[in-house]
Amino acid sequence: MSDRDAEFGEYLESRAVVMRRTAYLLCGGDWHRAEDLVQTTLTKIYVAWSRLRRDGSVDAYSRKIMVRAAIDESRRAYRRREAVVGDVPETSSPPAGGVEDAVDVRRALARLPAGQRAVVVLRYWEDLSVAETAEALGKSEGTIKSQAAKGLAALRALLAEPASDERAEAGES
Repeated sequence: MSDRDAEFGEYLESRAVVMRRTAYLLCGGDWHRAEDLVQTTLTKIYVAWSRLRRDGSVDAYSRKIMVRAAIDESRRAYRRREAVVGDVPETSSPPAGGVEDAVDVRRALARLPAGQRAVVVLRYWEDLSVAETAEALGKSEGTIKSQAAKGLAALRALLAEPASDERAEAGES
C-alpha cells in the first residue's frame, strides 16, 4: 500500500461516521442516497488527495463536494421523493433529545428545499460559521444568514404541525 493510500485510509477512518451522518441529513433521511453521496464525495477526495493534503483543506473540500452533490442530485428530474415510512433508520447511538425528537427533526429537514437544508446542516450540524458556510456553498454571507433564518423558521413551523394535529384529534383547541 502506498503512503498516499495509507494517508487516505487514515482520513477515511477518522471522518467516515461524521460524513455519513452529514450525508444522511443532506439527503433528507435516506440512508441509501446518503451512502451514494458519501461514495461520490470520497471518490472526488481520492482523485484530488495529493493537492488536498498539501493544502490542508480536506474537510472544507469534502463538505463542499458533498453539499454540491446533494443539491445537484435533488434537482434531477428523474428522482422522485419517496414517502417517509414509520420505521426509524439504524443509528450508531441515540440522539441526546430522544429518538422521537430526532425522527421529527429529520422528517422536517427532509421537507426543506435542498439549499436551505444544506445551510442548516452545515451551520448547525457541522457547526460551521457563517463565513465558512458561505465559502463551502459559494454564496454570500448575507444569503447564508437569510437561508439559515428561513430554514430555522420553516423547521419550527414543521415541528409545530404534529402538535397542533394531535390537539385537534383530541378535541382540544
